[in-house]
Amino acid sequence: MVQESRHPIEAASAATSEPHPGVIEIRLRTVSQLFNSLDPSPFHDRDLDDDAEEFIVSWARELPRNAPIRIVIHLPRDEAEAAARTGLAATLAHYFDGRRGRFEHDIEELFRIGRRHLAVGLVVLVACLSASQAVRHLVPLSTLAGIISESLVIVGWVANWKPIEIFLYEWWPIRRQIRLYQRLRDAEILVKAD
Repeated sequence: MVQESRHPIEAASAATSEPHPGVIEIRLRTVSQLFNSLDPSPFHDRDLDDDAEEFIVSWARELPRNAPIRIVIHLPRDEAEAAARTGLAATLAHYFDGRRGRFEHDIEELFRIGRRHLAVGLVVLVACLSASQAVRHLVPLSTLAGIISESLVIVGWVANWKPIEIFLYEWWPIRRQIRLYQRLRDAEILVKAD
């Protein structure tokens, strides 16, 4: 749940009575340090600065997977009040949700490519297995026929290497990223005046 109090000190003091989740603390001089300075989008749609995102994401990866995440942003009082008024917590949640959506799109694209590779690979495998059987009957020398036949079988299976790799291994890291950004989207975001 994303929370942002009207007054940053209230948000920070309310946080001390709750169970201690994984906390990521960020100390800034201005809110603009969080965002990409070249992004002309309105505040709610701005991209995080690459370094700020990497800092938050790397700390979130270190936290236990089942621990709720709390992001505490320490700002000078006037900046903290401005951040609370402009909806910094909602902006960060929106950004992390957008990143999660991009990773979901990536995994869908990966599976689409995997299905295409699998269709081609299966056709090649069937052709190679058929040719392998035909070679055994057409080539008179049994040693040469065995070499050609086995080579065709190997080529058929190699043609399926990529789809097997996609469906067994490649999607796991993307799924972890989706879960991580989902946790960041759902993080409690507090702005604290220092």
